[in-house]
Amino acid sequence: MKTTLCRVILAAAALFAAAGTTQLRAQQDGPGQVLTLDLDSALEIALSDNPTILSADMEIERFDWVRRETIGNHLPSLSAGGQYSFSIVKQEMTKGLSLGADMSAAITGDLSIPLVVPAVYASLRLNRTQQALAVEQARSSRIELTNSVTKSFFQILLLERSYEVLRESERTIRATVDNTRSMFEAGLASEYDFLTAEVQLSNLQPSLINTANSIVVAKRMLKMYLSVPEEVEIALDGSLDDYMGEVLSVPDPSASLDGNTDLRQMEYQQTMLQQQIRLANAARLPVLAGYGSLVVTGQDKTIDFAGMMTGGGGTINKWWWQKPFSAGFQISVPIFSGLKNTSKVKQLRNSVAQVEMQKGYLREAKGLEARTAVNNLVSARETMTANDKTVAQAEKAYSIARTRFDAGAGTMLEVNQAQLAVTQSRLNLSQAVYDLLAARADYDKIIGSDN
Repeated sequence: MKTTLCRVILAAAALFAAAGTTQLRAQQDGPGQVLTLDLDSALEIALSDNPTILSADMEIERFDWVRRETIGNHLPSLSAGGQYSFSIVKQEMTKGLSLGADMSAAITGDLSIPLVVPAVYASLRLNRTQQALAVEQARSSRIELTNSVTKSFFQILLLERSYEVLRESERTIRATVDNTRSMFEAGLASEYDFLTAEVQLSNLQPSLINTANSIVVAKRMLKMYLSVPEEVEIALDGSLDDYMGEVLSVPDPSASLDGNTDLRQMEYQQTMLQQQIRLANAARLPVLAGYGSLVVTGQDKTIDFAGMMTGGGGTINKWWWQKPFSAGFQISVPIFSGLKNTSKVKQLRNSVAQVEMQKGYLREAKGLEARTAVNNLVSARETMTANDKTVAQAEKAYSIARTRFDAGAGTMLEVNQAQLAVTQSRLNLSQAVYDLLAARADYDKIIGSDN
């Protein structure tokens, strides 16, 4: 078969040939779980359990904490400390006067209150944009996953329908083989006709095996998207025809691309660069803060008056405490920083210009992708309509060829060719339906539809 379906089947079979041949099963052999899914339930599971989505949600939460950290730079800060010391050798003055302390203690407290900090304000605006970008990236992950799950779901339905077509063709050819054998044994058909029928039946087996194996591979991929354990068997509810009604209408090729997630992310990146310029400029502005400082110190003073007074001396032991407190304002004015900020601003402006050019190019590319997706939709719809007629014609041609052969007026070659045409036309019809659904899924991804 020279259709896209054949290439998909053969490529999947080649990639996973090491896994061995696996026959299609209606249900799991032995004890196990079977998870029946339609498209809505598959998307619901994927969007709630897939690690990519969970990681994107955690990234949004992380930027919320980044924003709170920035806010903390504008809140008052309070610190305290303490110290205790014991004098081993005390300082002495002349004539026996000793002012040294045996023990000393100190408790300090410092309060800083940021009043005007331009860099913090600029950082907060930047943090809000970073969080908005994280939200858009999470949305992008959902759109990408929705597209992958949808196309994977439809691909399994395509493969299952193809398998059913091939099995039906196998049953028809097998009946032809049995009938031709009987006619050959009765002398009503040639050995050539009998061998031709058997060869056609044998040629069908590789396609059956490859299709069955491709179904298993496609289901494994869908399980990965859904984070479903390998041991859980999945069964899909519905057929390709059930979803055709939603995509038969052709969308407007000039639809707005404002919802395209790649364009939106680039706009956020451009906004972040502009805010980084403001942040760099804010580093040139003065910073005003209020402060307060309290120090409580105490010393165990021993004063010896011996030798200083006539008639004897004496000592005084006492803790002496002091509690100095100060408060005020502090201003910091950047004057010169080696032109670092100037160079940084120029770098950022250069990056803004680059992003602006890239955004224009990306918008053109996404517009082209949207128009291509619409063209694919139209082409798939027309192909499906044509193949629908071809199937009816091929079935009628096979009926005529079969009747002619049974009446002795036709050959087995005619029957084989007619049967091959029926099989090919049915596979082409299924492929056209899949192409239609896949093209619509791609279009929804391009315009940024997350419904």
